[in-house]
Amino acid sequence: MFRNLPVTFILITVMIDAMGIGLILPVMPELIMDVRETSISDAAVWGGILSATFAVMQFLFSPTLGNLSDRLGRRPVLLTSTAVMAFDYILMALAGTIWLLLVGRIIRGITAATQSTASAFMADISPREKKAQNFGLISAGFGVGFVLGPIIGGLLAELGPRAPFYAAAILAGANFIFGYFVLPETVTPDKRRPFRWSRANPAGGLKHIGALPGLSLLLAVYFFYQISNMVYPAIWAYHTQAAFDWGPRMIGASLALYGVSMAVTQGYLIRIVIRFLGEVRTVYWGLLYNVLTLTLFGFATQGWMLLVLTPLAAFGAVVAPALQGVMSGRAADDQQGELQGVLASINAIGMIATPLIMTRVFSTFTSEDTPLDLPGAPFLLAMLLMLVSWVFYTNSLKADRRTTANAP
Repeated sequence: MFRNLPVTFILITVMIDAMGIGLILPVMPELIMDVRETSISDAAVWGGILSATFAVMQFLFSPTLGNLSDRLGRRPVLLTSTAVMAFDYILMALAGTIWLLLVGRIIRGITAATQSTASAFMADISPREKKAQNFGLISAGFGVGFVLGPIIGGLLAELGPRAPFYAAAILAGANFIFGYFVLPETVTPDKRRPFRWSRANPAGGLKHIGALPGLSLLLAVYFFYQISNMVYPAIWAYHTQAAFDWGPRMIGASLALYGVSMAVTQGYLIRIVIRFLGEVRTVYWGLLYNVLTLTLFGFATQGWMLLVLTPLAAFGAVVAPALQGVMSGRAADDQQGELQGVLASINAIGMIATPLIMTRVFSTFTSEDTPLDLPGAPFLLAMLLMLVSWVFYTNSLKADRRTTANAP
């Protein structure tokens, strides 16, 4: 039983990370409108700025933390990140201006290493054939957090827009204490790699990881997939409020539905899918499936349509762990932290671009003077980006076949 406690801490860590997001998503529009005394359209733009600021810091520092975890180990990086998470939620709960909220996002972004370092931990303890499945557990933990977070956040919203932040801080603090006592170190002396600043930055990390056989195109696949898939957290609260007049409770319930569906997909269904299709074909067909669901989201005209589509869209989440499994299998044991750091940086680029682009598109197509009232426009843009990801993946498969054919 005690041998499972470290994995339990890892899953709780990503679950609380997701819970923190889900807790605050239903109240972010109200909180921003409160501190800014502004409209929902302006709040959406500022929500995009806050998300992008967090992502810029994550982009800059994720390779540093990934390299540090390869050098110092997963334990100190994970515990530090968890402690700062608790502090950040307290800071945002007390914030009385948009600028203090911005400071909170900067601090949290610098130390946002929970999911990437958790993935490196799972890579350390997983045999090659189990990597995608165990990455699926990480994503499933994130999905469970999305189940609980919006439900609790929607209920706590009745106490005011700041209550969910205090709840998130308490959860993160309790998890830090738990991890301090149960989390071992998985980076053994023979796997420790010297820390070099030339590799501990986005450009250097991308250069070294991208040089590994077949990874350059896969990194492009991951980039466009993440930008597209982030349309959901970027505009969901604003889209559903503007298009269907949903309040915090309904927004929270719909996000919980997505979380349940994603947890089932990545914690259980992915094992069946990979068993029948394998990692490579799971990514291929999963990307095309996401193109279809995003198109349907873009043209949904009634709230019940979104509720029907939500669990179907969550099934497309098989792509991420399968793609991670493919890439992790091409990196050495002493590069798992570096790989996850680079993926976190790419993820951060998506977090920078997606909120800014999607909230701007949403604002344009929902403003009073818009030539076309189309709240689902961001989903249609995301569909095109998902299609680009599929094209890159198809080229990657062709390149692999050529390499195999030319091998002696």
